[in-house]
This record gives sequence, structure tokens and C-alpha cells, in this order.
Amino acid sequence: MRAHWFQHVAFEGLGSIAGWLAARGIETTCTRFDQAAKLPELADLDWLIVMGGPMSVNDEHLHPWLADEKRFVRDAMAAGRRVLGICLGAQLMASALGARVYPNAAREIGWHPIDGVAPPAGRPAFRFPAQAPVFHWHGETFELPAGSVHSARSVGCEHQAFQLGARAIGLQFHLEMTPEGAAALVANCPGDLRPGSFVQSEQAMLSAPPRQYQVANALMCDVLDYLAGGER
Repeated sequence: MRAHWFQHVAFEGLGSIAGWLAARGIETTCTRFDQAAKLPELADLDWLIVMGGPMSVNDEHLHPWLADEKRFVRDAMAAGRRVLGICLGAQLMASALGARVYPNAAREIGWHPIDGVAPPAGRPAFRFPAQAPVFHWHGETFELPAGSVHSARSVGCEHQAFQLGARAIGLQFHLEMTPEGAAALVANCPGDLRPGSFVQSEQAMLSAPPRQYQVANALMCDVLDYLAGGER
């Protein structure tokens, strides 16, 4: 098995996903869009993992590579590769499929609960818990792509997760987050921490106990296990 991941800024890495991949002996390669980006050959990979970043999917005038990235994400989903998008990654998946990505009514930053949404009858999908505390860092949201299953929401953002078929899942939130990752976001994006209804203070965010990260990371493993076994 071969996994390739897209990194948009140096301070947002794979987090706990790296351990899951390593434990299964999955060969991992990376495209860094903050450097001289080179896209892989789609035939060479089984997984595509698209991580977060502070830019918008609508910023093609600032980051021309976004257009190529969206095309690659769309092609990977069409080819039946396992695709996981996180935050910006989920927004890129939605945009690649023609769904609108736009500013959310409120920024969500810090630890806030999501609520699982039961899939419609006859539409198998990953089932999130009825409620789970997860880490957020986003100011935009997306329309659900055509044909997708809505699988999670929150008080601050209706569209928190979606699934397409058995092999593509987009998450607005960060189940992979680690204490080091949270500290890096705070250090690199301090301007995002201006007060808001769903914006935690730096102190509240970084004082989350280790158990909170462990619960989120375990749910990340469940999502990855689901994708690993997913068949069309």
C-alpha cells in the first residue's frame, strides 16, 4: 500500500495519522505546496490524504497550484483511490466536485463538540458518535457535494463531514491533532484568535488534557480503518 499526502504549510503535518500509516507499513510520500510542488502519478498511490492550511480554496489568484491540486483530488476520487480530506482538504474535495466553499457564519477554533448525523436508509457511511469533542481551526465551510452523505454537524457549522462512496471522506475538523500541532497553529496563526462565539482562548485550547487528544486520535484511527476496508 502506498499513501501520498498534500501539505500546504510547514506547521500542519499528518499528526496522529503518521503513526497509523507507520504501524501498517504503508509507504508514504508527500507533495509540499509551500515549496516546489510536484504532483505524483495517480497510478502510483492507493491513498491520498489532503491536509489543512490557512489559505482558501478560492485563492487560485494567489496560489495557482490550487487549480492543479483540485484536478488531482477530483481524479483520485473518480479513480476510486482512498481519499481523506481534513479542514482545507475537505474544502478542496468539495470544491473539486463543484460545491461552493464560502465563509462560515462563525469561525470555529479550539475544542468544540460535533454531533454525528445518521446516514439515510440504504446509504452506508462511517458513523460518528452522537457527540464527540474535536479540535477545530476554520473560518470557511462548504456545501455538500452532489451525491455525498452528510455525516457530522456542530452548533457553529452545519457541514462538518461528508462521505462519497466507501472511499472518500471529508472532515472539517482535526481528529489527527496533537498537543504539538495545536501549539504550532497558535504560534503561526495568532491573528485567528480574535474573540468569537466559537473561538477558544489560547490558554483554554492548549490546556486540554492528554485524554482529549487520545479520544480524538482514536476516532481518527476508526475513520482510517473504515477507509482501509472500504470497497465500492
